[in-house]
Amino acid sequence: MPLLYGVNHAPCRGNRATSFALLCSCLAISSCFVSSVSMPSPVVITVDQSGNGDHRTIQDAIDAAPANDSAAVVIRIRPGVYREKVVVDKPNVTLTGTSASSTVITWNESWVSDQSPTVSLLASDFVAKRLTFQNTFGNTAPAVAVRVAGDRVAFYGCRFVSFQDTLLDERGRHYYRGCYVQGATDFIFGNGRALFDKCHLHSTSPAGAGGAFTAQQRSSESEDTGYSFVGCKLTGLGAGTSILGRPWGPYSRVVFALTYMSSTVRPQGWDDWGDPSKQRTVFYGQYQCYGDGSKTDGRVAWSRDLTQAEAAPFITKAWVDGQQWLR
Repeated sequence: MPLLYGVNHAPCRGNRATSFALLCSCLAISSCFVSSVSMPSPVVITVDQSGNGDHRTIQDAIDAAPANDSAAVVIRIRPGVYREKVVVDKPNVTLTGTSASSTVITWNESWVSDQSPTVSLLASDFVAKRLTFQNTFGNTAPAVAVRVAGDRVAFYGCRFVSFQDTLLDERGRHYYRGCYVQGATDFIFGNGRALFDKCHLHSTSPAGAGGAFTAQQRSSESEDTGYSFVGCKLTGLGAGTSILGRPWGPYSRVVFALTYMSSTVRPQGWDDWGDPSKQRTVFYGQYQCYGDGSKTDGRVAWSRDLTQAEAAPFITKAWVDGQQWLR
C-alpha cells in the first residue's frame, strides 16, 4: 500500500508539519513518463515569435511534429505572448516555457463549442511546463482557457486564468503540480480523474456572486472519476465569497486534503445546485485541512470529514494510477 500523507491519528493542527513532510516525499515526482521500452531521442522544436526558431507559432510547431506514438516531441516556447488557439492532437508532446510569467498562450472567446477553448488537449501523454494559459473573454459568459480531454496528462508550474469555467478537466487521468488556477464560477470542472498537488486556487468571485471552486461531473457510482486537491491553497477576494464545489453530475466527487482554506470559503462548504436528491449521491470531503475556511462545524450535513482510511485512496499518485506513468 502506498504511503499516506499525514499518517497519524492525532488532530490536524498539531501534526500538520509531519503531514506536509510526508506529502512532499509521496508526491515528489518529475515530469517524465515511465516506459519499459527504450525510447528514441525526442524531437526538439523551438518556437520564437521573432523568427529565431523553427516556427513562429505554437500550432505550426505541433502541426510539423511527427504523429508517431513512439516519437516524443519537445516544443520549447521562447518568452512572449502567443495570441493563438492551440490544439494538441498528437501523442507524446511536451510544451515547455521559460517561465509561466513570461510565456503566455492567450485567446478571447466564450465557450460555445469544443473548438472554443484557448488550448485543447486531445491526445495522450502530454506534458506542459512553465506556461500560462488564459482566456480574456471576461465575466459575461463561460470562457475556457484549457480543455483537457487526453489521458495521462501532466502540468508543472503552469497558470490557468479566466473567469467562469477556466479549466475543463474533461476526461482522462491528469496530474497538476505547483500550478495556479484562477476564476470565479465553477472554474475547475468536468469529469476527469485529477490530482492537484500543491496548487493555488484563487477565486475572483465578488461577494454575493455565487462563486464555486469546482463543478465535477461524475454521473454514476461506477465511474472512476473525481478531483483530489492535496497540499493546496485556496484564496479569494473576500470572506465567504465561494463554495468548495457543486455537483454538475449526480455522483460528483471532490476531496480536499491537507489544504489551506482562507476565509474565502463559505462555512457551508458545498451546494447541491438546487437538487436535494444529489445530497444522497455526491462524495464531498475534506481531510486535515486548516485555515479560517476549513472549519467543518458549519458544513452541510451531507459532506464528509474524512478519516485517514477514507482519505487514503485520494492522497497519493495512485489516485490517477501515477505509479504507471509518472515518476
